[in-house]
Amino acid sequence: MPPVNTPMMQQYLRIKELHPDCILFFRLGDFYEMFNEDAKLASRELELTLTSRDRGKPEDQRTPMCGVPYHSADAYIARLIAKGYKVAICEQMEDPATAKGLVDRDIIRIVTPGTVMTASMLEEGRNNYICAVYRDSAGTGVCFCDISTGECAVTAFDGPDTDEHLYNELGRYAPREAMLSDGAYSDAGLVEFLTQKLNCRVENGGEGRFRLDAAKTAAEKQFPGQTETLPCDAAVQAVGGLLAYLYETQKTDLSHIAALSWYTSGQFMELDLTARRNLELTETLRTKEKKGSLLWVLDKTRTAMGHRLIRAWMERPLLSPAAISRRLGAVEDLVNDAIGREELIHTLREITDLERLIGRIVYGTAGGRDLVSLCAGLGKLPQLRERLAPYPSALLKSLSGELDDLEELRNLIGRAIVDEPPFSVREGGFIRLGYDAEVDRLRDIQTRGKDMVLAIEAREKEKTGIKSLKVGFNKVFGYYIEVSKSYYDQVPADYIRKQTLVNCERFITQELKDLEHEILTSQDRLTALEFQLFCELRESAAAQVGRIQRSAAAVAQVDVLCSFAAVAAERRYCRPEVDLSDRIDITEGWHPVVEKMLTGAPFVPNDAHMDLEDDTVAIITGPNMAGKSTYMRQVALIVLMAQMGSFVPAKAARIGVVDRVFTRIGASDDLSAGQSTFMVEMTEVAELLKNATAHSLLILDEIGRGTSTYDGMAIARSVLEYCADRKKLGAKTLFATHYHELTALEGLIPGVKNYNIAAKKKGDTVLFLRKIVRGGADQSYGIEVAQLAGVPEPVLKRARKILSELEAGGAPAPAPAAPARAAEEGQVSLLDMGAAQVADRLRQVDVNVLTPIEAMNLVYELKQML
Repeated sequence: MPPVNTPMMQQYLRIKELHPDCILFFRLGDFYEMFNEDAKLASRELELTLTSRDRGKPEDQRTPMCGVPYHSADAYIARLIAKGYKVAICEQMEDPATAKGLVDRDIIRIVTPGTVMTASMLEEGRNNYICAVYRDSAGTGVCFCDISTGECAVTAFDGPDTDEHLYNELGRYAPREAMLSDGAYSDAGLVEFLTQKLNCRVENGGEGRFRLDAAKTAAEKQFPGQTETLPCDAAVQAVGGLLAYLYETQKTDLSHIAALSWYTSGQFMELDLTARRNLELTETLRTKEKKGSLLWVLDKTRTAMGHRLIRAWMERPLLSPAAISRRLGAVEDLVNDAIGREELIHTLREITDLERLIGRIVYGTAGGRDLVSLCAGLGKLPQLRERLAPYPSALLKSLSGELDDLEELRNLIGRAIVDEPPFSVREGGFIRLGYDAEVDRLRDIQTRGKDMVLAIEAREKEKTGIKSLKVGFNKVFGYYIEVSKSYYDQVPADYIRKQTLVNCERFITQELKDLEHEILTSQDRLTALEFQLFCELRESAAAQVGRIQRSAAAVAQVDVLCSFAAVAAERRYCRPEVDLSDRIDITEGWHPVVEKMLTGAPFVPNDAHMDLEDDTVAIITGPNMAGKSTYMRQVALIVLMAQMGSFVPAKAARIGVVDRVFTRIGASDDLSAGQSTFMVEMTEVAELLKNATAHSLLILDEIGRGTSTYDGMAIARSVLEYCADRKKLGAKTLFATHYHELTALEGLIPGVKNYNIAAKKKGDTVLFLRKIVRGGADQSYGIEVAQLAGVPEPVLKRARKILSELEAGGAPAPAPAAPARAAEEGQVSLLDMGAAQVADRLRQVDVNVLTPIEAMNLVYELKQML
């Protein structure tokens, strides 16, 4: 028999029916309760005790439930959001004490991974984006928004390269949540990329949210006069679809999302997910930590806004030499003024997160502490502007002009809010003394209520002459005047009889009744009045959202420029010359991360010279561990840093603007997608060759090594020829390989040059000199590398013998059989078993096709056997 639902449960079920995809937090008194399937899910995910309503009824008629205290709900919501759930917050919309019947309840907002606003749910140093993707046969539009800061950007694509550009933008912004139109959601590859590669929550937004007429109306209302620049309907529909979703879920003022940025692929260097990963821009490839990444080296920012902006600049290097030069000029000014730079850094350190503070203020979730933090941060802007004033850089002067004093707002908050307000704005105690006369009067009543009662008692004694008169209080009658029976004849006529006792009478007067009302209601009235004043203050701050956001953006840029300058001064970086020359000339450059990680030995610097004429493709040979990959990565990072506007780790550098950096580095399986190492390699090569241009920089490491020798070498040579051919691609390429046969291409193909990592052999050991020199490597040093790796000496000795026989052109003789073990030794050791396997494997080797690279691979295989 199903349970009979109470009116409250009927209300819950009605609200839940409207939000079936959310976990419903239903406010009951001091708790948010969950029921039925939501309760089961929450108890499992949050490790809460699952109870039930109607415990006296049979088990099949009970309603599962669990709950969390409302004042600590944020921590529980954050855990659910981190797991990808949506949480609908259902609040009591009226005071339960004054409600007639069932308390009215409604959804006040829906919290999703892309719409969190609470500071504890956000990572300070990175943006939290939500995106909307609209796709039809005419094109694709994508809109990104961080509602915690108010940032909103939109772009659109069409043509055969749409998927490539879309995936790169999604990888750049790494949204936590994506809302897709039907056309986009039907693209299984897009959904898989978002969920599997970006760990993004995906929702089908349907076509209704993306209707063109509604989208135009919403976009123009939110961004008046800014949507005219959008060149296509797909962009408008992406913006409108995202706004529709935000309006539905947030149910509050979103006026801090006021500026819409339209950008095209021609404004920034485009980096795909593979390049970001291989170059370890923001996290390391292996541990996924910041330490060991380029961001770890460059990020010395002092504000939360600066932390977020330096990451954005790193993922969006510029393509305009003029814009790059503006940044470099500012960095140079700061590098040359160590004292001024440190003063700026000291000031920046004390500036709070203005972007997210004003976001919470406009959103309506800010508390008293947020207003105090906003005031404190704004208070440092005049000092920052003053310290920027002397610099000649056009960019620094412009940023100085963007810093707004907001003196009126600072003074208002300073006069209104105490220095250390309580956490909750619903409990009072945060309005400063002297700000509001009524607040002061009510506080005076609370603090001096007893004195006021005593004053009435003394006055009545004197007026009536009744020496035993006293004023008392109880919960039933409130305040009263008590007079003993012997003084009945002296009781004034205006006294109102309240209670008769054996030995006395109790009276009240109008004055005492008024005072009682004042005292007993003062706390509630004070709390309500303080909240009202706070809301007015919050609205005053929200009205200045544009000015605060402009100042915050300027602070962030100053912070990043100071960070670049501090790193440049500390690490001895130089100012690069950036132009449209298609040249890369680096003198004594070094890898910024490796150089910082090295503690015991100096980093060996190297030059790089590339152009689209004589030095288009550099074939780099040399042994493993010698530094080929480090060298190629450092060239790419120097180019990227220069186009960010940063100084670079080199003695001198001239960088012709690069539109894209492509990488094919390392070996990895993608077993979940059913792809081997070689398939992953070939997929990356295919994407690289399809999307690179003559203005791109290509980093290719060991192309073709995942298949047989001849297949691999054929693929490697064909890729190299394609990269060097100006009629096909003709892009600047660094090509590391163990196929020494490819070094013969210098002189045969225009623009191809040979380089190798210098090494010096001493006996059976090798010393890597880490220096790039002209010409091909004379040998692979594979056995020497195996020795450094710790391969047992018997295996190395046998490998050397096999190699010498192969190089002589003969077949290697079988290894001598191992002597039989004496019976009394009892058992065969694991090492002996490994040696036997090694011997068997060596007998299977076909020496007629074994190349030096295969010999090195064989040594590695033999080591694994042991």
